[in-house]
Amino acid sequence: MIKVENLSYSFPEKDLYKKVSFSIEEGQHVALIGSNGTGKTTLIDMFLNDDEYLYTGKIQKKENLKFGYVSQYVSHDKNVSVNVYEYLCQDFLDMLKEQEEICVEMETATDFDEIMERYQKSLDAFAAVDGDNYETNVKKQLKLAGLEQIAEVSVADISGGEYKLIQIIRQMMRFPGILIMDEPDVFLDFDNLAGLRNLICSYPATILVITHNRYLLNHCFNKILHLENADIQEFEGTYMDYQVALLGKKVELQEGAAKDQAEIERNEKLVNRLRKEATYIDNSGKGRQLKARASLLERLKAKAIKAPFVEVREPDIHLFKTVVEENVDTLEESHLEPSGALLKVDDYELAFDEVLLQNVSFEIGPHDKVALVGANGTGKTTLLRDIYEAHKDEMKIGYMSQIYGNLYGEKDTVFSAFEQIGFDTRKQVKEYLMKYCFCEDISDQLISVLSGGERNLMQLAILNQTKEDLLLLDEPTSHLDTYAQIALEKAIKEFPGAVLMVSHDFYTIVNCVDYVLFVDDKSIRKMSNRAFRKMIYKEHFSSQYMELEKEKAELEQKINLHLRKYEYEKAKTLCEQLETVVGKMSAL
Repeated sequence: MIKVENLSYSFPEKDLYKKVSFSIEEGQHVALIGSNGTGKTTLIDMFLNDDEYLYTGKIQKKENLKFGYVSQYVSHDKNVSVNVYEYLCQDFLDMLKEQEEICVEMETATDFDEIMERYQKSLDAFAAVDGDNYETNVKKQLKLAGLEQIAEVSVADISGGEYKLIQIIRQMMRFPGILIMDEPDVFLDFDNLAGLRNLICSYPATILVITHNRYLLNHCFNKILHLENADIQEFEGTYMDYQVALLGKKVELQEGAAKDQAEIERNEKLVNRLRKEATYIDNSGKGRQLKARASLLERLKAKAIKAPFVEVREPDIHLFKTVVEENVDTLEESHLEPSGALLKVDDYELAFDEVLLQNVSFEIGPHDKVALVGANGTGKTTLLRDIYEAHKDEMKIGYMSQIYGNLYGEKDTVFSAFEQIGFDTRKQVKEYLMKYCFCEDISDQLISVLSGGERNLMQLAILNQTKEDLLLLDEPTSHLDTYAQIALEKAIKEFPGAVLMVSHDFYTIVNCVDYVLFVDDKSIRKMSNRAFRKMIYKEHFSSQYMELEKEKAELEQKINLHLRKYEYEKAKTLCEQLETVVGKMSAL
């Protein structure tokens, strides 16, 4: 379908690709992964619009290849007057209408060959998208996505997550040669995410998806393209297989590096001894021996193993509190409710055209880590913003928004945002953001033109500096690459204050929160992390999957522990066990 050979492309300040080569074959489900800012979205735009880029190398596409595309930013059109079922049928009805119009033209046509050619093309196009069965296919796709219950609902009235799934179904039913989707999972609740998984897994044609979502990565793809450091790693297999292969390679590389280092140290001792001898012994043979050993030492150092895809740098995310760490159990009494809670919500109600939340009450302790979870369109983001507005003047509270306009204006630059919290120079901002994996200087860029992942990393970098007692985080892992997600999870767990975050990311929730506030039937109920996990597994996984996933995590921890102790043979044995466990998970 697509073959890339020795592709190189650069921005003025950054090399994106250096002679990368890979292919996408017919029928493959391909995940394009990599750190934020490595050029994944640019790469798929080059596939779609290669004549707009000045690059070297080749991008070869199958003749007459038809692309389908779903952007990461799908704007919900509230002006659509038809229901969901009618909306998905519209392409087919337009094609039937075209055929009817051509038939009317036939009655008075003088050039019968030309009009018959147009009619045949229209019939062929209709057949290519299985037009004879379009009504059945629309219903089938809605059922796969778990959306059959909204078939008769107006498109204007469905949630944003449902609307995104409808756009994906619409593209799939057009049967493109290759369907490209850029982070289709962003902001989807877990039910819609499960629907997206079903759509991808059942799609019979070629698909290329940019995603950082670990749920989709674990279940939907049979090929991985990993973009890092201007190079691409091409892997035939599932994401879990890829992770096992990387871990096995890590064991191999570290064992090889240890052997190399031992040889380097041995030769350094020989070189040092020969240098000492050469200072007091006038012997040409000793000089030649010293030169040969020094040359060998340089070659050994030069061939020391490097593996850019095995160890990818995580952003250095830390979240600090207003009080010093040794006094984390103390807070200003004025910040605490009489019950000892840091935050108390009483009888909160939210309504727009209809009531979304009512009689909502809960408390959050000074060290609680809490996820606010629920379906798309149930008012979670608005609740978080209302909490911020109500308390921002009375307590130390940090707010991370998925809608950057809530915090910054269209003219605000990255530097102006950091200037507000005490940074004096662009150099300070540049050096600080390097900890967050920003390789180039983005100080003068408008916040509005940053990618979603860059905006989230920037907001986290600012929260790192502001030192709050309570953090309100709205979809903090959206757009973040998996390395940044893991770094953020660690930072949340280690933060000595309280965190309330809206999240749909299952792995983030189970990895770092104490309990869940679950939005259900216009109210909120408290659930333990374990109860939430069991609920999700019961609805979306097989009964064995939870135990296998636990076994997988334990094996990965043991392998890394053996690596730290330089016990390479034990690590290799466990890698074989891990491969067996992952095979069982993939089969479920």
